[in-house]
Amino acid sequence: MKRVLITLLGLTIISACALPANASFMSDSRAKIQQAKIEKNNYKDIESLFKRQDVFLKKYDLEGIKKLYGDNFINNDGYNKEVYFSLVKETWETYPDITYTTLIKNISLNGDYATVETYETAVATTSADEEIVDTVGELYSTSNCIYHLEKISGHWLITGEDVLDEYSTLKYGDARFVKMDFSSPEMVSAGNSYTAKLTVDLPADRIVIASINQERIVNPATKPEEKYRRLPEEQVLERIFTANTDNLNEYNVASIGITQTEPVSAENVRVYMNGLAFIMRRVNVVPKNNFAKVGEK
Repeated sequence: MKRVLITLLGLTIISACALPANASFMSDSRAKIQQAKIEKNNYKDIESLFKRQDVFLKKYDLEGIKKLYGDNFINNDGYNKEVYFSLVKETWETYPDITYTTLIKNISLNGDYATVETYETAVATTSADEEIVDTVGELYSTSNCIYHLEKISGHWLITGEDVLDEYSTLKYGDARFVKMDFSSPEMVSAGNSYTAKLTVDLPADRIVIASINQERIVNPATKPEEKYRRLPEEQVLERIFTANTDNLNEYNVASIGITQTEPVSAENVRVYMNGLAFIMRRVNVVPKNNFAKVGEK
């Protein structure tokens, strides 16, 4: 009997000690389940936000899209919400049939903050420029972006955007069928030199003229003077630039004209432009950090 009592006492002690542990375990489990549910709902809400943005983009509903962005919005070009959407409006006026696609690559949550990584495309046509090439232009643009979101008053809003890289082409006439490649770094330190390189698969019966320019991303945009030169036989044109030190991102823009000759008599030929293209690449400029020094703490 005594042995049984001791055993029962031991079980009582074990049970008494175990109860708080089990309660704690159950509490932790419920907390984890609740947290997982909150995160799942946040993912769904963020995906829904981007779906609504796609709907507004298809309708060209500027006011609808604005409601998805916080008043504190800023992008990595330094544009606030007002400037950003004035540029969206200008884009729609220039390319009234533009269509967008957005692919969400990743969503990361951090409490009431989130980042969304996307791959985006834009396709459009533009009216013919009869003074240069009497055909419509075809625009194709791709970009990789990171959006920064914040949960404000229970609703997710876009408060920032970083464009990691951007590549756009606008081609008219025969330029649509000519293979071209344009490269420059996606990121460079302020004040450092870098190279932009254009390669064109030169048609045998054509003359190609081209220029490469450096444009700081500002609003309103500034247009540098074009300095066209004939593409050399190796079909490559390069320019070396120095990144600005004004903490501004840049575009490298290649302009390409394709000309063809047509005999009008035994002694004369007519030269005319039958293709025109513009290729643009973004270069993100990183400001110089004067406080980062090797070996010092």
